[in-house]
Amino acid sequence: MSKSSRQAQQRAREALEAQRKAARARRQRFTIAGSAVLVVVVVLGVLIGVKVAGGGNKTPAAATSLAASDVVNPLTTVPVDALNQVGKGQVTTLPSVTSGQTMLSDNGKPLIVYVGAEYCPYCAAERWAMVQALSRFGTFSNLGQTHSSSTDVFPNTPTLSFHGSSYTSQYLSFQGVETETNRQQGNGYAPLDKPTAAQQALVNKYDAAPYVPSDAAGSIPFIDFANKAIVSGSSYSPQLLAGKTPAQVAAALSNPSDPIAKAVDGTANAFTAMLCQLTNGQPGNVCTTSSATAYQSQLHVAS
Repeated sequence: MSKSSRQAQQRAREALEAQRKAARARRQRFTIAGSAVLVVVVVLGVLIGVKVAGGGNKTPAAATSLAASDVVNPLTTVPVDALNQVGKGQVTTLPSVTSGQTMLSDNGKPLIVYVGAEYCPYCAAERWAMVQALSRFGTFSNLGQTHSSSTDVFPNTPTLSFHGSSYTSQYLSFQGVETETNRQQGNGYAPLDKPTAAQQALVNKYDAAPYVPSDAAGSIPFIDFANKAIVSGSSYSPQLLAGKTPAQVAAALSNPSDPIAKAVDGTANAFTAMLCQLTNGQPGNVCTTSSATAYQSQLHVAS
C-alpha cells in the first residue's frame, strides 16, 4: 500500500472514530422497568447505536418496500475479479474475534444473528456488506428497501432491510432483526421486530465488555458470527453513501476503484473470511478466492 493510501485510510479511521466518540458522548441510556427489560429509545443528534431488548414476535409496521431487482442483482452478483481487486479495501473497523466460545448453531449450521433498526444510519451502511457476504453462501428472499432516518446524522442513508426477509443456505443459518422503523413515533421510532429471548441473551452477553469496548456496549448494528466474532457499530462511514440511490450504491460495487466498493466490498470480504472459517472452507469456489482470504490472518477463529 502506498504512503498516500495509508494516510487516507488513517484519516478515514480517525474521522469514523471521532463520529463514534461524539455519538457515545450524546447517547441516551435506557430505562429498565420491572423484569421485562423495556427499551426506551431517545434519538439525539449523532447516534452510533442503541440498546435493544425484549422477546416475542414481530409487529407489522415496516416502513419499507420490496427491494428492486436493479439493487439486489448487482449487490449479490459482484464479479469475483472485482472482489479480488478490492481485497482488503478500506475498512475502518473489523469484527472482534472472541475466544473460548462454543459455536452458535441452528439446525446443525453456524448461526449468524444481526440486530439493528431501520432508522439507524450505521445499520444502513453495514447491511450492504452483510447481504453481499451472506449471498456468497446462500440466497435472500423478500429483502426490503428503505433508508435511515431523515432527522438523524447521515440522513436518508440508502439501504436494505431484513424485516420480513428469509435466507436459505446449505452452509449457514441467519436471523435478521430490525427493532424499529425509520418513522418517528413520540421520542423515538415506531417499533418493528422484537428480539426473541435467545437473541436478546446474545445481545446482553456479547454486545458488552469484554467483547466490545465498554463505552460502545449496546450499540447497533450488532452482528454475532456464531459466537466466534462480534460486530458492534459500522465498519465504515455512512457518509460514503450520502446522496446515492440504492441502485447507484449497488452499481458502484462492481467498480474496484470506487470508494463505495472499497468500503462495502472490503467489509464483505472481511465477513466472508469469518464465514469461510465457520463453514470449514465451503463452498470452495468462494473460500479459495483471494478476496475471501484477504483478511484470513487478521480474523483467525480459534477452534
